[in-house]
Amino acid sequence: MDFRDEKDYIMRMIKEMARVLFSLMLGKQYTSVELPEESKYEVSGKTLEELKKMADEGFINEAENLLLENMDYHHKEEVLAAILFYQYIGEKDTDFLEEHNYSKEEALDGIKRLADQ
Repeated sequence: MDFRDEKDYIMRMIKEMARVLFSLMLGKQYTSVELPEESKYEVSGKTLEELKKMADEGFINEAENLLLENMDYHHKEEVLAAILFYQYIGEKDTDFLEEHNYSKEEALDGIKRLADQ
C-alpha cells in the first residue's frame, strides 16, 4: 500500500466510523445527505459551522480543542457535531492538514475516542 492508498484508507475508515456511530445514536441508517440542518449542532458553545470555518482557516487544532473542551458526551447533539467535525477534517486534503499540523490519522483517532465514550 503506497502513501496515497493509506490516506484514502484512513478517509474511508473515518467515513465508515461516522456512519456507524450516527446509525447507532440515531437508531436508523445514516447517509450524509440526510443532514441539511447540521448547522443546528452546537458543542462547547460553538456551532459546527463555526468550528468548520476555523478549520478552513487553518486553526484545526484550536477548533478541536474548543470542540473537546466542554463537550458533554451524554448530550447526543454534541457528540454528533463532533463526529461531523472529524468527518469534515478527514475529507481535507493531506497537504492542507500537514501545513496546519494535523493529519488524517488524528481525525481517525478523534472519532475513535468518541466511539470509546
